Amino acid sequence: MPVVEESVVIDRPPQEVFDFLSKFENIAVYDSSVTSSGQIGEGPLAVGTRGRGTSKIMGRQFDWTVEIAEFDRPRRMMSRSVEGKLDFTVTFTLEPANGGTRLTQRIDAASGLGGVFGKLADPLVERAQGRTMRANLETLAEWLVEHPQG
Repeated sequence: MPVVEESVVIDRPPQEVFDFLSKFENIAVYDSSVTSSGQIGEGPLAVGTRGRGTSKIMGRQFDWTVEIAEFDRPRRMMSRSVEGKLDFTVTFTLEPANGGTRLTQRIDAASGLGGVFGKLADPLVERAQGRTMRANLETLAEWLVEHPQG
């Protein structure tokens, strides 16, 4: 199972970072591959809540639906794909660090991130996804500092 993992320290408290990350509509704010996203249905976020969106990866567009599998505010949130061409799990882990929050994002892809491009593309797609994830986390850190949620 291919894994991509990156971390960043954000100069905001864990609760604030978690609250921002847990809103499906915010994904497109910091994730450059996501062109649209939102929660399915109404109500507070919890295990079982679903979100949907569209991503563009290496020139290809993919629709996806995920379901929250773990929701431990403000420490950890995991969602799994339940519909779409890509089979993946995204986990966010948050911990206090240097007066702010160390945020670690991990993507586990069951079929390989390059699966829809062909198995030979896996290493290329994984490296590209790692760079993109790192840039996305840096964008998120900058955005939250410039737009405090408190």
